[in-house]
Amino acid sequence: MSRLEQKKEQKRRDILHAALEVFLKNGYLGASMDQIAQQAGVTKQTVYRYFESKEILFQAALEAQRAESGVCFAEALDREDPYEALLKFSLGFLERHLSEAHLAGVRLLIAEGPSAPEMTRAFFAVGPDKTEARLMRFFETRRQVEDPEYAVKMFLGALLSMRMNVLVGLRPVPTKEELVRHAKRTVDACMKLFGG
Repeated sequence: MSRLEQKKEQKRRDILHAALEVFLKNGYLGASMDQIAQQAGVTKQTVYRYFESKEILFQAALEAQRAESGVCFAEALDREDPYEALLKFSLGFLERHLSEAHLAGVRLLIAEGPSAPEMTRAFFAVGPDKTEARLMRFFETRRQVEDPEYAVKMFLGALLSMRMNVLVGLRPVPTKEELVRHAKRTVDACMKLFGG
């Protein structure tokens, strides 16, 4: 990569980091491209050169956050043993979805999603849609489930059953041991329900 390309990539990363900070601080509706530009130390025209709209910038910021988290739980579904595949997936999924960064994004989605459908579209395009499609393939091909869409909804619903209490502050983020126990119980129930 040339020096110029490195500089452009760094500027893009700076804008994405600034955007995420501004979105989480001011909300999606309260965030402006001017604020993001100021936070990134660039002009508004520079922000628009990299990202043509606030929705595209929001989605790119979420994708960057996801990539930086280093949690690639969907890859676990490629493991040979189906039980181990689901268990490793579940642990990574729970760690990601109960992280402070992800919880902050969900709180923003709950607060402003009804007023900003473009934000909701961007949020679901980054993670939920891709995760559900990958899990449906797993249930369909590896477990021969007749209705993989329903299996995915049941499985993810059970995994996320502990998130609401954390989101609203009724309990702290679960410990690693609690996450492991919850993941095992969920996978055990899923294997019984959908064969295995």
